[in-house]
Amino acid sequence: MATDGSGIRSVEDVRRDVAGVLARFRRGRTMPFSFGDGGVPEAVLLTYDQFEDLDGESKFERRPGVVATETVAAGLTSMVDAIRDGAFVPVIWGDGGEPEAVIMSTSQYRQLRGDDEPPAGTIDDPTRRVYASEPLPTSRPMTVDEFAEMMGPETQRILDEIRHEDDTSQ
Repeated sequence: MATDGSGIRSVEDVRRDVAGVLARFRRGRTMPFSFGDGGVPEAVLLTYDQFEDLDGESKFERRPGVVATETVAAGLTSMVDAIRDGAFVPVIWGDGGEPEAVIMSTSQYRQLRGDDEPPAGTIDDPTRRVYASEPLPTSRPMTVDEFAEMMGPETQRILDEIRHEDDTSQ
């Protein structure tokens, strides 16, 4: 799919290739991605499995049923218009009535993942968000024993069992 140089696929590019997107999702080849016009992420496409794994069904009211791929292709422009108007509920779609993919707004995707909204006016692609992963100044290495102690007696018991099994298997 083409992009406008921003790395964001246009609504029209996605509309023309919804069947291809679904095929790539099925093969595990495509991660969730944002798309929109003018280089601005407006909507996100993700697999239904990810939506379900992140409890999407309990977090969102959604369009009833499973929409066919052809319906998505025909109505994607109006769906993105509804996203722009702030009047959109996630749409679950796939072939043969099977839920395979989800369309939602970028804000809904952030909510699904539990991410913070960016400051007003910031263009943020939630599917490419990078998080600080450096250790805090107060961070220190922990041993397995310290971790088990912190987790409580049940974890300590399990660790002891694992160590006992390792000792007897040698």
